[in-house]
Amino acid sequence: MSRTLTLDLPSLAATHAFAARLARVLQVGDVVGLSGDLGAGKSEFARATIRARAGLDLDVPSPTFTLLQLYELPGLLLGHADLYRLASAGEVLALGLDEVTRQGALLVEWPERADDLLPAEPLMLSLAEGAAPDARILQVAAPASWTARLEALCP
Repeated sequence: MSRTLTLDLPSLAATHAFAARLARVLQVGDVVGLSGDLGAGKSEFARATIRARAGLDLDVPSPTFTLLQLYELPGLLLGHADLYRLASAGEVLALGLDEVTRQGALLVEWPERADDLLPAEPLMLSLAEGAAPDARILQVAAPASWTARLEALCP
C-alpha cells in the first residue's frame, strides 16, 4: 500500500534538511525518483542528499551529460542519474541502474522517462516552486517498502 504526502518546504534550508533526512535512511536497493519542471530543484535536492550522506561539501556535478554519476559514500554506494536526455525509455537498460541498486541506492532525475524500467519501486519525490523564491512544495509518494522509514523522513 502506498502513501502520499504533501510537504511545504519554505526555504532552501528546509529543502536541504529534508534531503539530509533522506540521506540518513537510504539503503541498498533504494530508488528515489525526483520529478518536477525544469528549475524545480531536482539537481539541488540530489546534491544536498549526496553531500549529507558524504558528511562533507563535495563537488557534485550534474549528470545531465554523463547520465550517471557514482559516489562511494560512507556505508553506501549512491548513484545519481539524469534521464532527461534519453531518446527512449529502452536506453535506461544500458545505464546499468540495476547493478547500482544491487550495491547501493539511486537518485533518478526525470524518472518518468524510464517508463517501468527502473530497477525497483521508487520513492517518488515531486518538487514544485512554492510561494517564495527558494520555497518548494514537495509531494512524496511512498511505496509500501518505505512505510517504516516515512516517520524519520517526514516527522
